[in-house]
Parts: sequence; C-alpha cells; structure tokens
Amino acid sequence: MSTDAPATPALPVTFRPTRTRIVLLAAGAGVFATITAIAVLLDRLSTGERLSFVLTAVLLSSVLVLLSRPKVVADEDGVTVVNLTSKRRLEWAQILRVNLRPGDPWVFLDLNDGTSLAALGIQPGVARAKAVADARALRALAETRGSGAHDN
Repeated sequence: MSTDAPATPALPVTFRPTRTRIVLLAAGAGVFATITAIAVLLDRLSTGERLSFVLTAVLLSSVLVLLSRPKVVADEDGVTVVNLTSKRRLEWAQILRVNLRPGDPWVFLDLNDGTSLAALGIQPGVARAKAVADARALRALAETRGSGAHDN
C-alpha cells in the first residue's frame, strides 16, 4: 500500500464485498428457484419427495446467504466485525493495526490483547482495488480514533 494518507470516511460506514455478495445472493435465488421448479414440474414425485426437493433448495440457498453475510461496520464508538457465524464489537482503542498484505484472503485486525481477528467483510478476491481502498480507509479510521500504528 502506498504512503498516501487516505481521507477518513464519514461515519458510520459499512465495508462489505459487494460484488461477491451480489453473486452469492443471485446464485442462492437461482438455486432455490431452479430446484423448486423441478420439484413442481416432475409429475412422478410424491408430496414428500417434492417437499424434500424444496427443503434441499432452502438449505443450499441458506448456505449461500450465510456466505454473503460478512461485513465491517465502523461508527463513532468502534467497529463491528460480522463474519460467517460470529459477530464481534470492538472499541477503537482495541484495534492496534489493520493489515491487508499481498496474498491475504481478507483483512486482519491486530488487537491490543495480542490476538488477531479476521474481518471477512474486506476481501480482495473479486474486487482487489475496492478491498485495498476499504482497508486503507479502515486503517485511517483506526489510526485517528484509536491507538493504531501503521503497518503494510
């Protein structure tokens, strides 16, 4: 990342992998619609079999919705990191460093308790430039609002 100091965004701000989310939600809707249509159109299926098709569609769609859940929400008081199955609230002072190094699948937050927290809401997979910009913005917020230190 360059040494240019990015402007801090207005709060509250939500960071999420928008393209990935759109693809996952669209795929979930498509999977549900397709499997449900098959269940309705196949004449030889019993009611129980149709129901099992629909339940399978719900299950598969639910997994895709779960994968689209990650986000990072920054506000005046701190950051909320929402990952696949967990949600954690952090005060700004708890975040020492925001890291997105080459090859990282998502941002990592180094915390003042010596641990690191993955923030899946900022991931460079599909939209690398957006993820880098989001990581820089979150880093700038952490540096101005907390006890953060700059690290590439």
